[in-house]
Amino acid sequence: MFLEALGSALLGFALAWAAVHRLPDRLPGRAAVLLTGALGGVFGALVTHGALGPGHFLATLAGAVVIAAVLLSLLVRPASRRLRRSAAAG
Repeated sequence: MFLEALGSALLGFALAWAAVHRLPDRLPGRAAVLLTGALGGVFGALVTHGALGPGHFLATLAGAVVIAAVLLSLLVRPASRRLRRSAAAG
């Protein structure tokens, strides 16, 4: 279980690091994103390990990456575009 937690934290951190470098203008502060990725990976490993049980190391890591990606996607802000005004708005 320790290796699953460590591996999932590292995978979540790597995913967050890639997101920070790919979308720097659409994410909040770097530290918050990296922490969310690592904790999301650990949480994902906990949930996946609880659902599958012991002995599914690679599946647990895959579940950790998926849940970390979902949590990181919640941090992404919309692209900055000009706001369009509706014709009905006055």
